Amino acid sequence: MSIEHAVWSLDEKKPLARADLKDEKELEMLILNNIELLNNSWFVLSNQVKTNAGKYIDILCMDHDGDLVVVELKKDMTPREVTAQVIDYAASVSKLTVEEIAQLYLKYSGETKTLNNAYKEKFGADLDEEHVNENVKMVIVASQMDDGTERIIQFLRNTYRVDINILFFQVFQCDEQRLISRVWFQEDVEEVVPQGRFPKNSWNGEYYVSYGAVGDGRNWGDAVQYGFISAGGGEWYSNTLKMLSPGDRVWVNIPKTGYTGVGIVTTEMQQARDVSFMIDGEEKRMQELPLKGEYFYSEDDPRYAEYIVKVQWIKTVSESDAIKEVGFFGNQNSVCRPRNDKWEFTVERLKKYWKIDD
Repeated sequence: MSIEHAVWSLDEKKPLARADLKDEKELEMLILNNIELLNNSWFVLSNQVKTNAGKYIDILCMDHDGDLVVVELKKDMTPREVTAQVIDYAASVSKLTVEEIAQLYLKYSGETKTLNNAYKEKFGADLDEEHVNENVKMVIVASQMDDGTERIIQFLRNTYRVDINILFFQVFQCDEQRLISRVWFQEDVEEVVPQGRFPKNSWNGEYYVSYGAVGDGRNWGDAVQYGFISAGGGEWYSNTLKMLSPGDRVWVNIPKTGYTGVGIVTTEMQQARDVSFMIDGEEKRMQELPLKGEYFYSEDDPRYAEYIVKVQWIKTVSESDAIKEVGFFGNQNSVCRPRNDKWEFTVERLKKYWKIDD
């Protein structure tokens, strides 16, 4: 398969000429220095990472979930063998402990920065070491893909929900500058909601919510009394609330405390300053309520403001009665669609605790 890229000059009314990269090393350095070409929510852990089989992974990244991303580079067309190669690499790094990953990054940074510092610098939060490397993503970067590779990747993604993808790129010449375009083969596996019965490692339709009720910030009592969840302090925290739509069911976990509620989403995301609630038949703005938490710390800067999604609670418990078990799912994202057995186990256990019948 070949993805046709074309970049047109509107002034000259013609497409830009194709250019090229010298070799795969130039491609590697380009991505190492500009990882946002692949994904702005990744950062580089290391490059030329030696596996147990003595092979070398071109680039190894970490995403905001603490999952690893194996990046294999091919300057030209991908042979079908590259699929087995990248899966072998993923199998190798899936065994890495958080300590080994930390040492890998420390060496890559020249011992100038720790893994946690790098994660916090990128995402504005501490790395949750308990949930590092729970899944491994695979990305092949190439200009073309042969038919055999396409069939294999389609089969793995669609049948077994394997998180493997291809990013196609092309280089163009614009006067003295070279430009690069890129397009993904398919959307993220996480974004594809399967139909009917859920196969292994697919999303079960239930949303996870991390509600950071700490200090003088958010307050779980407020959320229960008025019916909402919230997130903010940075776009990385608040943007995932956009995943929620009316009718979605959310299971709320307070980090380091446990699960405290389940409910049905009733509104889209809104900035806290714009939210109103019906109280005893009277509509009141959120600022008028006797809240215990702080939700209006950055009203004038939408990037850092607090955002609200209203929820009709099915079941809530106090923080002292939060449900927490060994093996329960946890994640640093404000909202996510987990795709592993741990999440299915967590939801089924919570249903039994709270006597929830679908």
